[in-house]
Amino acid sequence: MSKQTPQLLDATLQLENRIALLTLNRDDVRNALTGTHLIDDILKAIQWVNESDDVSVLVITGAGKAFSAGGNIKEMLERDGEHCDGAFSGNVYEVQDKYRRGIQKIPLAVYNCEVPVIAAINGAAIGAGFDLTCMCDMRIGSTEALLGETFVNLGIIPGDGGAWFLQRLIGYQKAADMTFTGRLVKADEAKTMGLLLDVVNPEELMPSAMKLAKQIAAKPPQATRLTKRLMKAAQRQELADFLDLCAVFQGMCHNTEDHLEAVSAFVEKRPGQYKGQ
Repeated sequence: MSKQTPQLLDATLQLENRIALLTLNRDDVRNALTGTHLIDDILKAIQWVNESDDVSVLVITGAGKAFSAGGNIKEMLERDGEHCDGAFSGNVYEVQDKYRRGIQKIPLAVYNCEVPVIAAINGAAIGAGFDLTCMCDMRIGSTEALLGETFVNLGIIPGDGGAWFLQRLIGYQKAADMTFTGRLVKADEAKTMGLLLDVVNPEELMPSAMKLAKQIAAKPPQATRLTKRLMKAAQRQELADFLDLCAVFQGMCHNTEDHLEAVSAFVEKRPGQYKGQ
């Protein structure tokens, strides 16, 4: 069922040709996730994507110079214990509760997003901002991209699940290097490490990301969503259980109009016209 795009406060959300584009729009604070409404905006956008039949792929990028600076360092510095309502203030129980009810909702939402997610990294992606890119299925970076798992530099740990995502993405040793040193990685090295699918000039970033998104959006929508679910399930299931799930999903696919249209389009050497219902 199609739904109207949600009203966001610090981000914009656009839909065209089955591609949803979420742009983090707080350049004044380098698109920091804390101290802004960006956490809620991301959660609303992904919920809408999951509930909308009109979406086949989600692209996330940042407005301005940064993709996202992660946590708001000024907010960390100016916290005032019991008198501050910020994400980083309070006793141990209060802080952990704020993480659970705040930024930790992002990894759960992105992980459970039902369509492929592409990060178009226009600039610095630091700390939680970097982790957000690691939660996505694919990453394309501008030559201006700068990536860092920098929590240790501030005397904290990756509290948003970054240590879980990063080592699954590039392996334990490379993840350990980035995490324990807190060093910044430029775009070319990030591609070599396997963090980035491709590196392009700044003016080519969005066209490249949208080109990839269009390739995905051109596929049968139901099969795309089921395949996304399968790839996530494969990370946590034993082979026998996974194959059982594959059999059920395949039975679902074989009984869709889109499957018949895809086969006909292949035989007739033409683009498919899919309903996605």
